[in-house]
Amino acid sequence: MFRLAYLGLLLGLSLVLAATPPASGVPLAVWLLGLPVLFVGAHDIIQRRHALLRNYPLVGHFRYVLERVRPEIRQYFGESDIDGVPLDREVRSLVYRRAKGDPETVPFGTKRNLAAVGVEWAAHAMYPRPARTEEARVVVGEATSAQPYACSRLNIAAMSYGALGDTAIRALSRGARLGGFAHNTGEGGVSPHHLAGGGDLIWQLGTAYFGCRDREGRFDPEKFRDVAQHPNIKMIELKLSQGGKPGYGGVLPASKVSAEIATIRGVRQGERVMSPSRHPGIDSPVALLHFIAQLRDLSGRKPVGVKLCVGAERDVVELIEAMIKTGITLDYIVVDGAEGGTGAAPQEFTNHVGAPLEHGLVLVVDTLRRAGLRDMTKVFASGRILTGFDLLRAIALGADGCFSGRGMMLALGCIQALRCNTNDCPVGIATQDPALTRALDVGDKSVRVKRYHEATIASFHSLLGAVGLSDPSELRRGHILRRVSMMHIASLAELYPDEHERGSRDGSYADARPGQHALLRSSASQPPS
Repeated sequence: MFRLAYLGLLLGLSLVLAATPPASGVPLAVWLLGLPVLFVGAHDIIQRRHALLRNYPLVGHFRYVLERVRPEIRQYFGESDIDGVPLDREVRSLVYRRAKGDPETVPFGTKRNLAAVGVEWAAHAMYPRPARTEEARVVVGEATSAQPYACSRLNIAAMSYGALGDTAIRALSRGARLGGFAHNTGEGGVSPHHLAGGGDLIWQLGTAYFGCRDREGRFDPEKFRDVAQHPNIKMIELKLSQGGKPGYGGVLPASKVSAEIATIRGVRQGERVMSPSRHPGIDSPVALLHFIAQLRDLSGRKPVGVKLCVGAERDVVELIEAMIKTGITLDYIVVDGAEGGTGAAPQEFTNHVGAPLEHGLVLVVDTLRRAGLRDMTKVFASGRILTGFDLLRAIALGADGCFSGRGMMLALGCIQALRCNTNDCPVGIATQDPALTRALDVGDKSVRVKRYHEATIASFHSLLGAVGLSDPSELRRGHILRRVSMMHIASLAELYPDEHERGSRDGSYADARPGQHALLRSSASQPPS
């Protein structure tokens, strides 16, 4: 019925316009509005792609307009301060205030339902300690490296040049230098923009070896040596998987592959870049560790570690058993949770693959401890780390420090527009469009990154003092409590006791062969001599 009525309207309008040309005195506005209506309406009826437009010509376009602005309408008018996803407005506003140096206090009490199952809090002491004024840093590679690195408890997570624009990378690098913390390059290689700010860098190698690959995409030792020797590069990180899309290679949309990025990565300009899902030639823990040893030697014996999202628990156990067998130890492991962010990923991988940070972190920490390697191999947590309490909780679970990606992006001015994969980021962060990136002022944003880091570390120190501690190494799982039901509360130490074996209900894997996964069943293993 609507379609027939609209066809009649179009026919009538066509007759009117045909009978009254502009010279006849009909207002020009009628022609300027009438002709587009005729054209769009006729096209809607003829086209075969959208059934909605064929049945509801012209009017059906309002549906697509509303769908386009739906995220903004929800964010600004629909959501409350605590129900936004993936990051709620309360947390985003806290990051903004810290980055700007604005007061952090809030009035009238919490907006959270503290009686809800899953709510967590710190068990404060009756006699708190004064907050630390100087950060207790984490020394990585002290046992194996010729150039150990004293790392901050909070650092910039892996975000490559390509996923982010040039001005964003320079602002992060300069912010890292101003604040004295590390900036992970992401798997896109070390760009001039990473070096421009002068900050400490962690060079991440992904499966495509961008920045140190030959023409066939294989690892090139000579290219790696040339870059890894740079004094700004403090640590090397081999990315095995990431929380946003574990088991899936990196993705850079074609619209983001500029001439400069193509040169840095060794790919073709304007073509979609897909990294392999695995490292070629590495098919066992022993092969992985031998490659780690090669990277350590080529870099001048700088600390080398891996980043992973925990999947099959036996893979973690076998890796640590291989460390004992070969005597080749990782200087650090970054555990990325499935709640971690990414610029582009298939929805099924984001929602249904990989272990959450809590589970993966506990598994890695406890397995290292049972192997006697915990002091030698540092552990960092990544995945929705934004506040001082997030730091406190992760370190209580066993981490030495943390990485934050989205927190640093918010400090730069990210508004969670959820367009990271489209190259039209409205604030010029996750885009390669020069018209958008030039709006981001490097000098101002680098200071905001520094202030956010400084305030978050200060918050962590205040919380540490509130629970009666003066050093992060004193934190234990018992310092964090969780409501597990309406009538019961448990500490994380009760939920994850140190001696808890991560396997099936009887403490071993159903498919384990004799002699396998000894670390799951015994704490008698000793570190390599």
